[in-house]
Amino acid sequence: MQKCVFITGCSSGIGLVAAQDLQQRGYRVLAGCRKPDDVARMNDQGYTGVLLDMDDADSVAAAAERVLTLCDGRLYGLFNNAGYGVYGPLYSLSRAQLEAQFATNLFGLHQLTTLLLPAMLPHGEGRIINTSSVMGLVSTPGRGAYAASKYALEAWSDALRMELHGSGVRVSLIEPGPLSTAFTANVNQTRADRPVKNPGIAARFELPATAVLPKLRHALESRRPRLRYPVTLVAHALTLLRRLLPARMLDRLLRGKETPPPP
Repeated sequence: MQKCVFITGCSSGIGLVAAQDLQQRGYRVLAGCRKPDDVARMNDQGYTGVLLDMDDADSVAAAAERVLTLCDGRLYGLFNNAGYGVYGPLYSLSRAQLEAQFATNLFGLHQLTTLLLPAMLPHGEGRIINTSSVMGLVSTPGRGAYAASKYALEAWSDALRMELHGSGVRVSLIEPGPLSTAFTANVNQTRADRPVKNPGIAARFELPATAVLPKLRHALESRRPRLRYPVTLVAHALTLLRRLLPARMLDRLLRGKETPPPP
């Protein structure tokens, strides 16, 4: 029986390469995209496009209903990959901007997952895989909003994993470091006069989006999927440093030359 996997954020980057790879591996791929043009493009490429705006509760509910219909009530995999970043000093963020960051990166993901769990639990199997970030492990100046949403996703995933213990549904996190995707170019900068930029050294360790694929395959297909899958040397290094270094020393390493807020 062909297994059905729903991937969110399929228009580019990790979501797109994941859709291509999983279809080649024999899965039926339902491809969630925010824009109707991208849904049509995915349909043209042989996937089943699903319109999904994670920031809109009605859109999430409609997408979940569509997925349940398409997979006839049995979903094997949910790859929660959609997300975006709001960058800027925390003092420059409005409440609405912070709420929007969490709406897409956490609240919509929560709604979608809970609506789709009934297509997994009765069958005693399933995989829920969430795209976190190295920013879910450490926070740096100018990325506090995005990091906070990913820290929250890490905690949410840990709780869900324990709550589903024994059900046959496994929960894993993928934690990418710097990847060569459109993510950085699409970041919402709160201060156009002082955009937050990646340090130059990050480019040396940047990998293509396809670096995620071996981790995704293992999370979907291994009998014992890991709880967390760091991707890139940066993610592996920061995972280790976070455990070993005192907090003040880690601060010194990560804070860079960020200047204090204006009076």
